[in-house]
Amino acid sequence: MLREVRIKNGIVRGLPAADPRITSFKGIPFAAPPVGPNRWRAPQPAQDWDGVLEAFQFGPIAMQATPGINKDNIYDFEWHVDPHVPMSEDCLHLNVWTPAASPDDRLPVFVWFFGGGLQVGYPSEMEFDGERIARRGVVVVTINYRLNVFGFLCHPEITREAPEAPANFGHLDQQFAVRWVQENIAAFGGDPANITIGGQSAGGGSVLAQLTSPQNQGLCQRAIIQSGMFAPLYPGNKRPPWGLSLQEAEKAGMEFFDFLGVSSLQEARELDGEFIRRKALEYGRFWGTVVDGEFCTGDPFQLFLENKRLQVPVLAGHTATEFISKPQVKSKDELQSLAQELFADAAPEFLDLIGFPTSTLTEAVEKAAVNTIEYAVRLAGRAASEAGAGVPFYYYNFDAEIPGPDRPGAFHSVDLWFFFETLAKCWRPFVGKHYDLARQMCNYWANFIKSGDPNGLDADGTEMPTWYPYSKDQPFGMFFGDRPEFLRQQPSPVMEFLINQFFRR
Repeated sequence: MLREVRIKNGIVRGLPAADPRITSFKGIPFAAPPVGPNRWRAPQPAQDWDGVLEAFQFGPIAMQATPGINKDNIYDFEWHVDPHVPMSEDCLHLNVWTPAASPDDRLPVFVWFFGGGLQVGYPSEMEFDGERIARRGVVVVTINYRLNVFGFLCHPEITREAPEAPANFGHLDQQFAVRWVQENIAAFGGDPANITIGGQSAGGGSVLAQLTSPQNQGLCQRAIIQSGMFAPLYPGNKRPPWGLSLQEAEKAGMEFFDFLGVSSLQEARELDGEFIRRKALEYGRFWGTVVDGEFCTGDPFQLFLENKRLQVPVLAGHTATEFISKPQVKSKDELQSLAQELFADAAPEFLDLIGFPTSTLTEAVEKAAVNTIEYAVRLAGRAASEAGAGVPFYYYNFDAEIPGPDRPGAFHSVDLWFFFETLAKCWRPFVGKHYDLARQMCNYWANFIKSGDPNGLDADGTEMPTWYPYSKDQPFGMFFGDRPEFLRQQPSPVMEFLINQFFRR
């Protein structure tokens, strides 16, 4: 087992994981601390160190709202349970789990971006333990990155100082970490030419941003996007406010500097990080991806649909009950007008599908409801298949029964327990069928990471259900319910209508 490795910056020592065949290395700095003059600047190289770096503990989480204090929030209740977890601006660290016995093993590599709306989250969340995936012959890397105002603020002075990197510092951290992996992962027994990037929610959206950045040729060989594509359909249903123009973001940055009581970038960089964190929470603004013309040249989802992306296999999907979009109307007349506005000559077909006018307004609105992530993923899958690039797109829908007194359904993010196979860390009373499902999901993900094809054998040597790529003519995917099942069925009539309408524009 590799317990001690030499990387570019020095020697790193790890510890046996719970399975001693796996070594974990935690809290390795991959970039210089983003403090002082490095605050709101593209990541800079980490300094070398003398002696041996004992990589035994996770690094501090990025500056964000204190986790674990809002018990009415399911995410604080489910994962963000420790309000005392160390937090610091000096947060650019990553973690590695490796099953390699030698640097010559050249194992496939998985690099994970956590979610949290680009506002909160951290790689040391308990569900992100990489050991179970590593047991399947994969080197797992989980990375930290700057969030909220620390990761995504813009300002005219920042642009003048670094026009080549004026924005998206959190995404640049992700990019820098993957480049670090390319340069150093061979020491951990990984193959720098066989990297899959993956993420969920805003982490999945970050994968989308990386896939569509013109800076990233050769960044990875595969990608996993879990609940990370959003395409709200109806007016009044908002997608996350990602994709501001640089000018809009600069204006917001100037307004925030006024709120801080500073008049220059230098003054803002001299402020205490904890003061900025508290003032940002008081300010209450969302800070996210900016179309800066450098890293990000447009809406990443739209760029993906236009096939302006890295041509690599993609595995993408969603949970069954997340982010439902419905028409916001108060009468049947409003519903009819909305249908006409959205679909023009096809409005009668849409109204007929939702039972208009015989259904009640409530019934019609419910029939028109759409899982916005499912809609987005299906649009992406069809666009990928029609592009003719010859790279597969694998689609899934997660709808397992989730136990607990709250009866939460297949809520946003609950699938994380399963494909990381970390159910034993959860408070929920999972039983045998859940552990079987998690084992098989982890198998599928690991197979995809290795080869771009999720198919293969289960632990007992039997073939798991075959998972076929998504296409326009066969818009099918893997259904993760009580067990994996490849469903050869069309989407709902309303979903099929909406997708066809999108591609007729």
